[in-house]
Amino acid sequence: MTHGAADLGEGAKAKSTLASSVYHQLREDLLRGALASESKLRVEWVVSRYGAGASPVREALNRLASEGLLGRHDQRGFFIMPVSAAELEELTRTRCWLEERALRESIAHRTAEWEEHLVLALHRLARAQRRSLEDPSSNNPDWEKLHRAFHRALISACRSHWLIGFCEQLSDQASRYRLISQDGTGNERDDLGEHRLIAERALDDDADGAVEALLNHYRLTAAMCMERLHQREIPGASAGRAPRGRK
Repeated sequence: MTHGAADLGEGAKAKSTLASSVYHQLREDLLRGALASESKLRVEWVVSRYGAGASPVREALNRLASEGLLGRHDQRGFFIMPVSAAELEELTRTRCWLEERALRESIAHRTAEWEEHLVLALHRLARAQRRSLEDPSSNNPDWEKLHRAFHRALISACRSHWLIGFCEQLSDQASRYRLISQDGTGNERDDLGEHRLIAERALDDDADGAVEALLNHYRLTAAMCMERLHQREIPGASAGRAPRGRK
């Protein structure tokens, strides 16, 4: 390989690394509602905030748009998807449809490895502190990762990477609503008990009971988010608001 080709290869690798870094940082901010008040995302503003060039930023924005976390207007750039009670209701209904099928398939095709994976995921979730020690009004990022891992473990034996992918995309959107609408007053529910019940029924080969527990879990979360949506305006709920000074 010539020096020129090597340099081009290194440059492409660096660009990909930067794009991946911007993607993960921006994705995290979108999911936790840190940018909820910014309805439009101009490339120049993202470049300034995340310290990357325009090319990696565009790559990251396009990737997030393909996942449904950003919207895109032809010739007018990207925008943060607005939140609404109607969207949350549709999201929850669709998530319940898909995850019921995924969970039933996973239980039907259970293996010893799947059982061990699920038990371990529940154990790790139970040991994690839900609230952040630095900021008790927000969730612990480690708990969020373990929570996601638990729900992924439940459906991991369904034998369809397509179905798992769709479920994960809906999970991202549901997490966004949950994190944006949290009010920092603590939990009014036994969330660990809910997760334990889902796992126990799944491990007992009780597909009907496991599905019932899972869907009740999702619907309760949605109902709590819906209540907060009605109680107060969530930043970013208005689709037409533009970032101050960047209209």
